[in-house]
Amino acid sequence: MDVSFLEPVFAAAGPYATVCADVTHTTESADTELELRVRAICEQLTEQGAPETVVEAVRARLIEGNEGGEAGTLKGRAVIVAADGSVVLDEVLADSPARETAEWAAHPDLLPVLRQLAGRVPHVVVVADRVGADITAAGLPGQEYEERQVEGDTFHMRKLGVGGWSQRRYMETAENQWIDNADKVAEEIASLVRRLGPRFVLLAGDVRARQILSDRASGVWSDLVVTMEEGGRAAGADREPIERRTNELVAEHEARDIATAVDQVQAAGAHGLAVTGTAAVVEALRKGQVETLVVTDERDADATLLVGGSPLELGVKQQDMDALGVHGGVAPAGPALLEAAVASAAGVLVVPKAALPGDDPVAALLRYTDASTDAGN
Repeated sequence: MDVSFLEPVFAAAGPYATVCADVTHTTESADTELELRVRAICEQLTEQGAPETVVEAVRARLIEGNEGGEAGTLKGRAVIVAADGSVVLDEVLADSPARETAEWAAHPDLLPVLRQLAGRVPHVVVVADRVGADITAAGLPGQEYEERQVEGDTFHMRKLGVGGWSQRRYMETAENQWIDNADKVAEEIASLVRRLGPRFVLLAGDVRARQILSDRASGVWSDLVVTMEEGGRAAGADREPIERRTNELVAEHEARDIATAVDQVQAAGAHGLAVTGTAAVVEALRKGQVETLVVTDERDADATLLVGGSPLELGVKQQDMDALGVHGGVAPAGPALLEAAVASAAGVLVVPKAALPGDDPVAALLRYTDASTDAGN
């Protein structure tokens, strides 16, 4: 995962309020329910010492669902507010969080955010009929969802049973119109695919529209197509099956990424291109060697590192800082590792704790190796 979207978080001055909230807004009493959930979160932050400006910034973002618009369609939302009340991160979660979190601390609590982001796997969802399509594109974290409507022509849209010599002409005209409309949709999909690099394109909607659109898929995205029978574009059509299938595909791709990364850690380790364990990873981060930081989804609240004046001045013990010629302050290990990854333009992958060998909480795939790499492994 590209975590460059976290740069504004670390550029701001702490402490930080980190919130993962359920903002579901689907029941008749949704306004009241959201008010109560947001009030409870704000009370938690106040009890932890967050200033009023910070609490109000959190409240204002989370309560937007009661004002309608896109915020009213979200299920989960992650918000991080810096000490001056500025919102430095506002991201959609893949679903309502299993456990809501609200923390006011010197360092941002990013792990619950990263493991629940909606944009972990870029994708495109297309709900088509014979006139056009509704398209939703999810890019990487930090990029907003894009929604497009493509409308074609409706003249001679239905194959009419008119009979006689003109029936074949009417049928051919309707079919040609469907194809022309599908071409417009296909062009829009190809443009999104080239720009966002999605992992899959889910096609739902009218069966004939899906068939034509699949046939018109260009080489840019033809290998990405997944189709489903449920779901329609008509007003009032239930989109829940489409959302469910989308979440299933995201989970499948994420599981595949995790398995691939773990295999790479094990295979690359034999050639010095991967390291496991905090000390070895810290050393690799200091030297800018890390291509992908692999962290487990269970944090150790007691684990700490020493951090100097910049994110890459970090160490496990005081001797590390002495070698750098800097004085280090104690910081939680999780945020320190993530900030170092952002500072060195490394990717981050969150995996289940059981995925990594032994009891190591962190590993890294390396850009390059040197003579000292093995010593740190």
